[in-house]
Amino acid sequence: MMESKIAESLTKAVKTLYQQDVKPDIFQLQKTRPEFEGDLTVVVFPLLRLSHKAPEATATELGKWLTEQMEEVTGFNVIKGFLNLEIADAFWLRFFKEAAENEKFGFKSEQNDPPVVIEYSSPNTNKPLHLGHVRNNLLGWSVAEILRAGGKKVFKVNLVNDRGIHICKSMLAWKKWGKEKTPGTSGQKGDKLVGDFYVLFDKKYKEQIAGLVKQGMDEKEAAQNAPLILEAKEMLVKWEAGDEEVRKLWNEMNSWVYAGFDTTYQRMGIDFDKIYYESQTYLLGKALVNEGLEKEIFFRKEDGSVWCDLTDEGLDEKLLLRADGTSVYMTQDLGTAQLRYDDYHPQKLMYVVGNEQNYHFDVLKRVLKKLGKSWAEGIYHLSYGMVELPHGKMKSREGTVVDADDLMEEMANTARKTSEELGKFDDFTPEESIRLYEMIGMGALKYFILKVDPKKTMLFNPKESIDFNGNTGSFIQYTHARIRSVLRKAKASGITPDKENITGLSLEKKEKSLIRWLYDFPQIISAAAEAYSPAQIANYSYELAKEFNQFYHELSILKEENPAKRDFRLMLSDFTSQVLRSAMGLLGIELPERM
Repeated sequence: MMESKIAESLTKAVKTLYQQDVKPDIFQLQKTRPEFEGDLTVVVFPLLRLSHKAPEATATELGKWLTEQMEEVTGFNVIKGFLNLEIADAFWLRFFKEAAENEKFGFKSEQNDPPVVIEYSSPNTNKPLHLGHVRNNLLGWSVAEILRAGGKKVFKVNLVNDRGIHICKSMLAWKKWGKEKTPGTSGQKGDKLVGDFYVLFDKKYKEQIAGLVKQGMDEKEAAQNAPLILEAKEMLVKWEAGDEEVRKLWNEMNSWVYAGFDTTYQRMGIDFDKIYYESQTYLLGKALVNEGLEKEIFFRKEDGSVWCDLTDEGLDEKLLLRADGTSVYMTQDLGTAQLRYDDYHPQKLMYVVGNEQNYHFDVLKRVLKKLGKSWAEGIYHLSYGMVELPHGKMKSREGTVVDADDLMEEMANTARKTSEELGKFDDFTPEESIRLYEMIGMGALKYFILKVDPKKTMLFNPKESIDFNGNTGSFIQYTHARIRSVLRKAKASGITPDKENITGLSLEKKEKSLIRWLYDFPQIISAAAEAYSPAQIANYSYELAKEFNQFYHELSILKEENPAKRDFRLMLSDFTSQVLRSAMGLLGIELPERM
């Protein structure tokens, strides 16, 4: 990399000019801001204690030394404490010729290190996936792909929350009011059908609470003693005891939900290397809790419930098993963590879960450490902000969630309406149009969500996400289609670019600027992998697309009279489309050949 080479030369310059020994990492190099001349900028201020001179004088001395000692540095200018260096066209052309031939440019080979296991999705089998799950899935999948691009071995896993009181609520409601309804008889997607019964349970439950309150019972007491909730708790106990009838209904209703989930995942472009089920991990969690009891790490209260005391670590007491012996989320998470460690021996166990669960994962890590699990240090909670809507927060129990399937359908319809209003795609066949609307709609959805830093809460507005001119997936897709159109026209004209023609070219400002953006791609992947942030890839893609459009408008490509320049610009355009596909592919976004 040119940055590291310059840093090495600067260490020699400081030794020669100021008789000081320094390490290369002391130097701060960054891309030169567009309003100034230059390619790379050295921040001089940290060096003043070595030179004992003014910023401008120090920068000038270092600039002169570099231009004399490095053939790649052809000039410099000084703006206060910033040394802007001009890098030789020959360097950029050499980089371009090598990189453009590499189909995996920017991607590192897989390292021979322990893997990263990343969990995302984690749905409950009592409701369909909603907008919150969409952000979770897109973020988890993209982070996994970015880590792989950065050279990590990654396993993508899902934990299905298929047992517990919330599942029993849907089962009980179906048993009481379902009238044998199935996805086949109702024509309803299985996860939606089960979700409707979860909402119905909540409605009937609230009615019972209100009735008990009217009879003079305290509201909290009424919530604990309403007949429906008592029946649901009894069903959970029967489930954990292996009751045949309860298990049969549970298996059947879960199978409806899994079929629904698969359809949603397929449209979303989400996959997993392995799926875990809470029903298969909670027993291991119980075993770990019992182990902790035997070692007196945990304690049992008078009602029979089991707890972990974390007050000495500034937290509180954490419930691990209820008084009736049934599990809580923490129980199964202990078992799942142990199972994953046994399966993969990973360097990191990553959980993609919303920020409302920050405390839960802090406790999980501490409880495992108390159990003597040294690998618990590798637990990492990739905490992300919630997705909000213009009309407020979503509530599953009340049925006010934005269904993931409905959202994806709305995005495709919005893409169709926007395109028709703009008069685009009039020459497409109906089949081509449908395929393209889906590509644009899903691209808009994924980009709008992933361009936001994961830690931030975001407001999602479908209409704003499809704009062929703004910082959107649609704009990047349109830019890619524009590039492919230019290349098709060149091919139709019989133009076959020859890379041997470009040696010794003098680069225009916009050509060099575009190459510099392409040159940054490997560093962007590395930075995004380190920060677990698809937003860095998304915003790089936008800047690259924007840079190409400026290049396209300022310089002629097909009408350029100099064959060498024309060939170079065609090859540069082709390489740009390749990098855009690679970058957007890390976000799960397809780019069309034409629009």
